[in-house]
Amino acid sequence: MAYDEYLADRIRRVLADKKVAFRDKKMMGGLVFMVDDKMLCGIHIDKKFGDSLLMARIGEEAYHKHIQKPECLPMDFTGRPMRGYIFVTPGGFDLDEGLAAWVQLALDFNPLV
Repeated sequence: MAYDEYLADRIRRVLADKKVAFRDKKMMGGLVFMVDDKMLCGIHIDKKFGDSLLMARIGEEAYHKHIQKPECLPMDFTGRPMRGYIFVTPGGFDLDEGLAAWVQLALDFNPLV
């Protein structure tokens, strides 16, 4: 399995609780969640980091605000960070409130693109 199924179920619950229509799709060696046919967030097991990371599409403004947090990493698949995307380490989503906050940040950005 290329992603954490328990984390996937937690994300599904957050989106269902918020009554958001979504679909999930295996992509980039992990699992992404799509809202309005746009990538919202996802799960990636990072070999360098050695654990599951939450990927969130939060936009450039929120990226610059949150990237300094200790639980945040630039989303970097190719050696160059993707603009407006962030990886969150488990310390940022261990609690349900933390996970819900990151998903909400991605949902807030979703209609803007």
